Amino acid sequence: MGLISDASTIFDAGSMSAGFGGSMVFIKKLTASGSATLSFVNGASGVVLDSTYKEYLFTFKDIHPASSSELQFQTSVNGGDAYGVALTSTNFYAYHAEADNAAAVTYYAGGDQVNGTAFQRISRVHNDNDDSTVGTLTLFNPSSTTFIKNYMSNINEKNQSYSQNQFTNGYFNTTSAINAVQFKMASGNIDVGDICLYGIA
Repeated sequence: MGLISDASTIFDAGSMSAGFGGSMVFIKKLTASGSATLSFVNGASGVVLDSTYKEYLFTFKDIHPASSSELQFQTSVNGGDAYGVALTSTNFYAYHAEADNAAAVTYYAGGDQVNGTAFQRISRVHNDNDDSTVGTLTLFNPSSTTFIKNYMSNINEKNQSYSQNQFTNGYFNTTSAINAVQFKMASGNIDVGDICLYGIA
């Protein structure tokens, strides 16, 4: 059954009609299994990361590290031959303890870079059996050859006895097209978890 308003069909058979907004299109899922890295490279294994979409969304589902570490990411302008595009970032997080004995919102200078080329921290997670990270990372208009490339992430972590929400945003300081994104832990492997890539029209 469709959704009609003022004689205009908005939804029909689960799809939005033209002119009523964009849609999110699934592109690729990578599943970790003791993986050192997970890489999304335009044109490889069905990955689309080009001018097809102006917004790309990565989702993280129960990322669990082999050892307590930080989930990080970086980008490439040469099809994944090298990851290290200069970026500027900011990082803060809110947390609340299970015991209700600690809570705060904290700016984290150690999560920042100033035109740095290192992998960018987006999450801190321990390797307790029930610890994991979930959330999203959005990369805007990566194929632009006019503007820098903005990004932002919103990550929720069950981190030992804390619920922690970590926010990271910034920009890649390049007018070259970004065509690959890689995720890894600061140390050790990604034990299990899924990262999915979507294009937003």
